[in-house]
Amino acid sequence: MATKDDQKIKELELLYRVGQILDESMDMRNVLRPVMNTLGDYMGFKHATVTLYNRQTGEISIELATGLSPLQTKKGRYKVGEGITGKVVETGKPIVVPDVTKDPRFLDRTGRGKSAEKGFICVPISIEKEVVGALSVDEFNPTSDQLDDDLRLLEIIAMMIASAVKLRRQAEEETEILQAENERLRSELKDRFRPSNIVGNSREMQVVYDQIARVAKSPSTVLILGETGTGKELVAQAIHYNSDRANGPFVRVHCAALPENIIESELFGHEKGAFTGAIAEHKGRFEMADGGTIFLDEIGEISASLQIKLLRVLQEHEFERVGGNKTIRVNIRVVAATNKDLQQMVREGKFREDLYYRLHIFPIYVPPLRKRKSDIVLLADHFLDRYNKMLGKDIRRLSTGTIDMLMSYHWAGNVRELENCIERAVLVAEGNVIYPHHLPSTLQTAESTGAPVRGDLKSMVETYERDIICDALKSAKGKVAPAARALATTQRILGYKIKMLGINPKRFA
Repeated sequence: MATKDDQKIKELELLYRVGQILDESMDMRNVLRPVMNTLGDYMGFKHATVTLYNRQTGEISIELATGLSPLQTKKGRYKVGEGITGKVVETGKPIVVPDVTKDPRFLDRTGRGKSAEKGFICVPISIEKEVVGALSVDEFNPTSDQLDDDLRLLEIIAMMIASAVKLRRQAEEETEILQAENERLRSELKDRFRPSNIVGNSREMQVVYDQIARVAKSPSTVLILGETGTGKELVAQAIHYNSDRANGPFVRVHCAALPENIIESELFGHEKGAFTGAIAEHKGRFEMADGGTIFLDEIGEISASLQIKLLRVLQEHEFERVGGNKTIRVNIRVVAATNKDLQQMVREGKFREDLYYRLHIFPIYVPPLRKRKSDIVLLADHFLDRYNKMLGKDIRRLSTGTIDMLMSYHWAGNVRELENCIERAVLVAEGNVIYPHHLPSTLQTAESTGAPVRGDLKSMVETYERDIICDALKSAKGKVAPAARALATTQRILGYKIKMLGINPKRFA
């Protein structure tokens, strides 16, 4: 049996070896695995993990693990405060669990199993009092003294590897800045977007082109309205590259894609230490757009608190970073877009009235594809040419049956759905002509495919209705009210149809 002196010598040997590894390289990618392997060799741990907090996503995920498969490692994701790992990252305090079966905080996301013989230790990895991750191990049949000793040792090792984590995070911050600058330069070097680059000659699109020409040279805020997939971002680009700001940056912000807990930091930036993980000063999108245009897509998704701050930027062109008190002024033009009915949201108290009128200075409505059907073939040919080049194909035309099918379809997903259909058709077609059977099944009809008509009128009509309603619900992410508006019917009637046809809207959410 090992004596206390033997244990001390073993611990010193472990710490000396970890120190040697860290001296060899301060790049976390190079040192983390040998450190973890050494930890397992000296202390006999079967499972050990290092998890890191990502301030961009607000998620804690396993950076490296021993004793876990790649699939198990991928499953190890937590929110701050969730489970033992999330609680350690949230509080900055270690947690020791003698028996994981008796602690509901042990979630076992990786699926390595729970048993009464298993204990668990999780300690924070901190940089300048900011928790950036956690180090955790499984213990089998641990004694109370063993847990105390191992906790003390793991805390020391977590402090030692924190320096490697710090360098990694600093490198990531610098990479983000370089990538943002790269994106800005690439945008400047691209061919300037002009209305002629937006495909379509319909009367409805001519109205859009006239509006772009009228507003592009002015400094006015523009609100682009239209359903999902109609090309609102193309309109925003056309406005920017035909304006006096064309040589400045065009910065995109997809408001619906950014988690609620980081969107304010992404828009306005943050100061070092403003929150957990803020290890360096960070420029927001408004600062990055200085001298150019910022495009706020899905503006209807932002929270009430953020609406107040956005109103100030629109009115005063100034703001403060998160965690800062220095006022920053910017010279920007704001172009916003939404597929929501902002007027209705104002009436429901979900969107500020003063912000709505500040955005609604010059609205541009982009029509859905079903209202500009004369553009469908032009768009299809445009996408055909694009994916021919991309996929190395030589498809020369669309068959008459294919054109008829495209023209008769209702296109709930608009231009984006059409593009996806053509991409798929080019991918599966083997000759140099696209026929109806190359298109997705949602577009197939008995007449266009040559299949015989079977069934009575009632069942065929129900099938057609079901397809239309499912497409509308898919575009509306399972929400009945916007689906009803898209189908130009009432919520009550659509609800009745959904119930009668046995459709579950939740599966489209």
